[in-house]
Amino acid sequence: MKRAAIFSILFSLALANAETFTLNTRDRVRDADGDWAVRQQKVLWDAKETAVIVCDMWDLHHCKNAVGRVGEMAPRMNQLLNTARARGALIIHAPSSCMEFYKNHPARKRAQAAPGAAVQPKAIESWCHWIDKVEESQGYPIDHSDGGEDDDPAEHAAWARHLADLGRNPGSPWKRQVDLIEIDPKHDAISDNGIEIWNLLEARGIRNLLLVGVHTNMCVLGRPFGLRNMARNGKNVLLVRDLTDSMYNPASWPYVNHFRGTSMVVEHIEQRVCPTTTSDQLLGGEPFRFKNDTPPHVVFMIGESEYNTASTLPMFAKKQLEYRGIRCSFVHVNQNDPNDFAGLEALKDADLLFLSVRRRTPPKAQLDLVRAHLAKGKPLVGIRTASHAFDHEPPSENHARWAKFDDEILGIDYRNHYGNKPPKDPATIIRATATGANHPILTAVPHDAFEAKSHLYKNKPVTSTVSVLMTGTLAGRDEISEPVAWTNKANGSRIFYTSLGSVDDFGLPAFQRLLLNGILWALDEPVPPADPRVVVRK
Repeated sequence: MKRAAIFSILFSLALANAETFTLNTRDRVRDADGDWAVRQQKVLWDAKETAVIVCDMWDLHHCKNAVGRVGEMAPRMNQLLNTARARGALIIHAPSSCMEFYKNHPARKRAQAAPGAAVQPKAIESWCHWIDKVEESQGYPIDHSDGGEDDDPAEHAAWARHLADLGRNPGSPWKRQVDLIEIDPKHDAISDNGIEIWNLLEARGIRNLLLVGVHTNMCVLGRPFGLRNMARNGKNVLLVRDLTDSMYNPASWPYVNHFRGTSMVVEHIEQRVCPTTTSDQLLGGEPFRFKNDTPPHVVFMIGESEYNTASTLPMFAKKQLEYRGIRCSFVHVNQNDPNDFAGLEALKDADLLFLSVRRRTPPKAQLDLVRAHLAKGKPLVGIRTASHAFDHEPPSENHARWAKFDDEILGIDYRNHYGNKPPKDPATIIRATATGANHPILTAVPHDAFEAKSHLYKNKPVTSTVSVLMTGTLAGRDEISEPVAWTNKANGSRIFYTSLGSVDDFGLPAFQRLLLNGILWALDEPVPPADPRVVVRK
């Protein structure tokens, strides 16, 4: 009997009790407006026709943070592999460049013993840089040209010395797969070779592949057994998106945190390469999440009818904050009650309150939520009418006024406005102060005079903790100078406020960048450098 036939019979006997995997998948397609829209579908996979490939889950890495994330993710991955194996799937361990360590392992010999496939896809033994010209033209959503190491430089240097002390090459210290992942000698396979793995898949009639491991933007995509090669050669491929990690340094474009960088690569894969799924589809519970993957939560409290921030702020948040991985919640004033902000309980777990309210007096319990947020030392950002947000006569004793909110929290007393409305009246001209010129909030914001679209507010500082970043005057009226953007510290809370914020201001890249920077500064998050790619996103 031929080797291929024997191989097939033995495999069939071993998997006589194979099951079906029911998986919810996600990819992205163009909608009618040309934007990427999420598409969710359900697939049913015969387990005996399914393999899980574990990509480069090495024991060590030249990036210390990468090692930590592998160690954190590996137990959940091992659970997935055990479950998939028990239900009839093949597990292929692919720790690249580590085959010498496994040369005598039964799982390594099993991969080598697979008979040659009748058809070998072109370049299946090679790295695949792009699945096609369309993906290449789109390019990566992150810049990993620096290698993507996100270690602190001093920490990285110490780690390199430690690896050398272990007798490892600091540039490529891996020798084997991390021992937190079990290799079943009776059923699994070990290979980093595209031809071997293809032979194995074809010999066992495997049409479906789950990819787990690292790193998403490099090896998971490009290896001979990676997503691109398998997808373009006709396999049904899913990336298990919660069991992967990227090589991305937040100091590089697009200047988002590491985990958002990974999710952006996942979105790219869903657009151009293959769908994704999550480990809970087989394990139940919740998808895996790294312990440090805790995106800030911003609550927008919106209640004004003069500047249409009910429309401009959600759009701004989508393009500039949610894009960066920041979670945004919106609490709008009740259309039938001008003082009711139902849903403001979201503030209880908010990291920042964004205020765009004009002369509303909420129920006491709701205003107490605002006070409690600030009492915890949590930050606040306000625009335009936030200076007189709660200054109005309460409709009943159950509602509360906070007339001195501008003095006590913003640190400046609002005293009406000049009413200048161009082109009939003089334009509002904005300039950076000497203090502002060196402040991170004005990064990539023009320091020279530029024209804003809002009429100028009258504001006077009342506390010594105020730091004025930008001032405004009227065209041809240099004797006028009013604070327009400033920071304050109130009871430990970081405060940023700008009196700009009209509908037309949101059309100014300078204003969008100012607002983005102010929010990031208030959250104590890094402010991106002056890079024209940061703002404005279409």
